[in-house]
Amino acid sequence: MAEVFRATTHGVAGFRRPVAVKRILDELSEDPKFVAMFVEEARVTAALQHPNIVGIHDFDRDEDGAYFLVMEWVDGLNLFEWRMAHKAAAARTPWHLVAAIGIEILKALNAAHGNRNDEGELSPVYHRDVTPQNILLGTNGVVRLADFGLARAMDRARITQPEMVKGKLGYIAPEMTQGADPTVQTDLFGVGIVMWEALAGRKLFLGESPLEILEQVRDARVPPLTEYRDDLPQSLTDAVHRALRKEPERRYSSARSMVRALANILRMTPESTSNDVIARSIAEARQRLRRAVTDEHEVTALLDIERLRTVDAAPREMPRASAE
Repeated sequence: MAEVFRATTHGVAGFRRPVAVKRILDELSEDPKFVAMFVEEARVTAALQHPNIVGIHDFDRDEDGAYFLVMEWVDGLNLFEWRMAHKAAAARTPWHLVAAIGIEILKALNAAHGNRNDEGELSPVYHRDVTPQNILLGTNGVVRLADFGLARAMDRARITQPEMVKGKLGYIAPEMTQGADPTVQTDLFGVGIVMWEALAGRKLFLGESPLEILEQVRDARVPPLTEYRDDLPQSLTDAVHRALRKEPERRYSSARSMVRALANILRMTPESTSNDVIARSIAEARQRLRRAVTDEHEVTALLDIERLRTVDAAPREMPRASAE
């Protein structure tokens, strides 16, 4: 529903800082529902302050009247690109790094689920769109969760039709296909999907049509990870599959409880999962992406990251912000 620009904010004494500017699409700017959703994203995201959540710096309208967000710029890759870089090199993703990334995602969700309003009352925010593209892996090794644009704080009314299934079809929980409200467990199902895919090296829910994918999601048809990896600890396989159980009550009770489960698994391995280790993995993945462009099912071509960072990409100029 929006386009994102890489921009630079300027201050006194030559101060400069890269930022991301997310601007609502022109064709949607006249639609009150989309505008309301965009404004809601600004309100919800601004209330979430956590090291693993992409921060929002400002919210305004440009000279054409279009709303835009100024957000933290994360230099690095998203989880999908990281996984595809390993696939391009015919290499498995290190399972201990997948577990570590999962822990950081869960920390972000735990903060959102425990959000409180100005009166100190619990006002949980559910992400509802936990996808590989929304998980950003910085070159400094810090993992951040982005785009709470489909989130709904419990203290606000719905801004779209109740029957509307939100989120990308292959990343929603089974109960959401039946119109259920989002919960902690729906977000944990999303974490289970992205971890399963990062470990298996393929999409979880595949199909020739949206209906076929929807049926797989509804029935929670999850192949065992052991079909794709023979090097995974049984405890890790069990943890991921528990998050992917069809019945919400059989999943983890909270993001914190899943963090504890994954942390206990990592304690059993001598492999380091520190930020510098993740950072090195990101650097290696970026080098692989410079040498190979791959595709996968609905994705026609993986972005050539280096090419997009050059001036030859001819970025479109964003309208100036209003002076109001």
